[in-house]
Amino acid sequence: MIARTVSDLVVQLQLLTRSIEHRAADELGELDTTLRTVSVLLCAASGEKTQKELSELARLDKSTMVNTLDALERSGLAERKVPAEDRRARVVAVTDEGRRVVASTAGILDGLYDSVLGRLPEEDREPFLRSLARLTQTD
Repeated sequence: MIARTVSDLVVQLQLLTRSIEHRAADELGELDTTLRTVSVLLCAASGEKTQKELSELARLDKSTMVNTLDALERSGLAERKVPAEDRRARVVAVTDEGRRVVASTAGILDGLYDSVLGRLPEEDREPFLRSLARLTQTD
């Protein structure tokens, strides 16, 4: 089925997302982690980010981000710090254990990436990724 309407497009994107999420849940579950955990840790590991900045990068609403960060702190994977320049903000720092978790998932995520993109002919992969990046840009 080729998407011909917005609803077709939404359904196809949801089906792809669910497929990826289910496979990631199965494979990352063996390492006792989740795609959301790894995504937030990857976003936080790219440099000092506030909770608000991480919410925007990971595309998570405020309450989901707070709950996720609470769980990351309880697990010893990340910690919130108060920056000297703005005591109201919280900067999220990834711990050594958090970096270890991210590193341990690299092979699984690479395999998932290859599996999803492997459904496309080689010459279609890069244009698809460029288009997807463009479609997901925020204004």
